[in-house]
Amino acid sequence: MRKIYLSAVLISVLFGCASSSKILIKSTDSVLKSAFYENQFTGFFLYDPTTKDTLYTHNSSKYFTPASNTKILTLYTALKMLPDSIPAFRYLVQGDQTFLQGTGDPTLFHTQFDNTKTLDFLKAQSNITLYLNNFDDEKLGPGWSWGDYQYYYQAERSAMPVFGNVVTLQRTPSTKILPHIFVDSVVAVNAAKNREIEKNIFYFDSSRKDTLEIPFRTSKALVTYILEEELKKKMDLTDKMPSGRLNTFYGINSDTVYRRMMHKSDNFLAEQLLILASSTLSDTLNSQKARKHILDNYLKELKQAPRWVDGSGLSRYNLITPEGLVHVLDKLYTEISRERLFSFFPAGGVSGTLEKWYPGNPEPYIYAKTGSLSNNHCLSGYLITKSGKTLIFSFMNNHFRDASSEVKKRMQQILEKVRDTY
Repeated sequence: MRKIYLSAVLISVLFGCASSSKILIKSTDSVLKSAFYENQFTGFFLYDPTTKDTLYTHNSSKYFTPASNTKILTLYTALKMLPDSIPAFRYLVQGDQTFLQGTGDPTLFHTQFDNTKTLDFLKAQSNITLYLNNFDDEKLGPGWSWGDYQYYYQAERSAMPVFGNVVTLQRTPSTKILPHIFVDSVVAVNAAKNREIEKNIFYFDSSRKDTLEIPFRTSKALVTYILEEELKKKMDLTDKMPSGRLNTFYGINSDTVYRRMMHKSDNFLAEQLLILASSTLSDTLNSQKARKHILDNYLKELKQAPRWVDGSGLSRYNLITPEGLVHVLDKLYTEISRERLFSFFPAGGVSGTLEKWYPGNPEPYIYAKTGSLSNNHCLSGYLITKSGKTLIFSFMNNHFRDASSEVKKRMQQILEKVRDTY
């Protein structure tokens, strides 16, 4: 009798799963095959990490421009290659002289991070000499828009960033300028651009009420000068690091950087994290080394190898498939505790770039990363169903001409159906 009962239960479960799949496929097809999608390119992949079943697939093996979904790869890289605390710099003490070598740490004097530990160390040194010749990368990434040099989201990459490599202009009520050395470089005028293309001359309308961040042109000499002014001590710059075993100084907790990168979709942090990751491979800082290391050693089983050229997703040269992103998300889900992993991702209706979309009822059901460029919008991450299942998805939209809000409405309709069906 018990065997009959168990068989009936099993048949009921299997029938229920099959029925749910049919309902989902039919409802999703009705949306994705509508006239709205005729002139754009859309891919959707839905996966159950527990049963290893593909629940829905639509153009999932095709390549898309991922935009900031690229940061999922960067997060995976950082979690694989970086320790629990950010390697702030490498140093060598010889007599009363401390030699510092940059690692790419993006947090020094950054307005969103508490760098007290690092600053206390630097202030305690009698004489500091900087070595910044180990940066072997381009300041701006491949495929970045040249016209975006003046916007906060396209700050230059470097060996030892300071203040996030941006000038922060804030009305409080007078204009507050960070770093302070640029006080005489700001012109109080309502201009068509924020900065001269090749010069650190900035324009700020004194009547505006919001805070403005403008990338500055970086150089080794400028970094040295900023550090001198902020630490109130003379510094030297050298072209050659003396011989000797280098120590690593560790700064702030790494997870705080990862969370800000993912929640705010911070391009600068993403780029510098790849440079930081490369510092664990050799003294030479080059983001390509980190990307190659991850692809060759941890993601070589991807069915469709991505074209991965930067850390942020600013470049339209990046290409990856929905299946590829789900594969990386599945590895994260397998290798990291659920609570910690979900803390890195914006929660639908609650935080970050998802604060105004995908609200729960009442708890969040979406933990995912957005990715947006003009005419492109992607969303990839984790979905919690009403029955308690955790599913992994990647939803990618390229080349649409409608408002992105219209694309998001249809994505939300489909994802809510997934939540309610399984």
